[in-house]
Amino acid sequence: MGGCISYFTSRRKKLPDIEAGRVEAELPRLGQTIEPETLRPESEEPKTIYIAVMGATGSGKTTFINIASGSNLRVGMGLESCTNEVQMSQSFMLDGKSVVLIDTPGFDDTTKSDTDVLKMIAAYMQTMHKQGNLLSGVIYMHRISDIRVGGTSRRDFTMFQELCGKDAYKNVLMVTNMWGDAVNEDTLAREKELREKDIFFKPILDNGALLLRHMNDQESAHKLIHNLTGIDPVVLRIQSELAAGNDITQTGAYAQLNRELMEQAEKNRQELEKLRVELEEAAQAQDEETRMELQEEAEKMEAELLRVQNEATTLASEYQAELRKIEEQLHARAV
Repeated sequence: MGGCISYFTSRRKKLPDIEAGRVEAELPRLGQTIEPETLRPESEEPKTIYIAVMGATGSGKTTFINIASGSNLRVGMGLESCTNEVQMSQSFMLDGKSVVLIDTPGFDDTTKSDTDVLKMIAAYMQTMHKQGNLLSGVIYMHRISDIRVGGTSRRDFTMFQELCGKDAYKNVLMVTNMWGDAVNEDTLAREKELREKDIFFKPILDNGALLLRHMNDQESAHKLIHNLTGIDPVVLRIQSELAAGNDITQTGAYAQLNRELMEQAEKNRQELEKLRVELEEAAQAQDEETRMELQEEAEKMEAELLRVQNEATTLASEYQAELRKIEEQLHARAV
């Protein structure tokens, strides 16, 4: 109805059909006007939020995502990785939002080098940022069943910190899993150590992150994710650095990785020098069997040293190719 209409009769009239049914309404009294009908907006699509899931190989990232989302992403067995690329879960509803979880490989991946993993994660995060799909948060998975946190897990956590940056810690959940059937003194002691020691999670918890438990069921997973559905999205440090026009080799994550690569290269060089001395001694002693074994080991060490050096020099060019590939994949997904 347009405008205000006055009726000067008390007769009842039928109003026009409304959708599938015919509705009769009582007309207003003499002189009463009808206000224009307020148009109801069409139901809006639920907002989609994105949450990245990170952690060491075998920490249960993909299992957690499958439990939370009902997806069927391939899960690795033991310490062997099945997540050799960044992948998205199917969306699911929680707190009135459509939630998508992003599965990422660990920096100790069994099929990819650390530079390959950095390249994939950085390209994916940069592309999402370009498209305006900001992260509502990041979940870092850690096995509470681990008796001790080894060098590999610490290195993965250090890279995680470099990727996120301190400003994003308020949107981070540190999640322990693999609690088994019951919480016991040993696992509680490990949790306390993770929370209170500076070499573990304390620095990130002190800056706003939460330490929570996943008990291997969907209710527990959704309860965790609930902490991220109502907060403002965040830009990770790696996203800010790349958005500012920096090359990937100018990011904090690469600087950390490069330090580790150079340390490993130096160890390899020292080991190679020892092998060469032993080779010379074996040759002088005419110990052909030992000499051949040492020669094979030295060749492997030289190949590893060359690989580490090449990774650092080729990362920049390979990153651009990876970025184009990810952009095409995400564009195809959106169509």
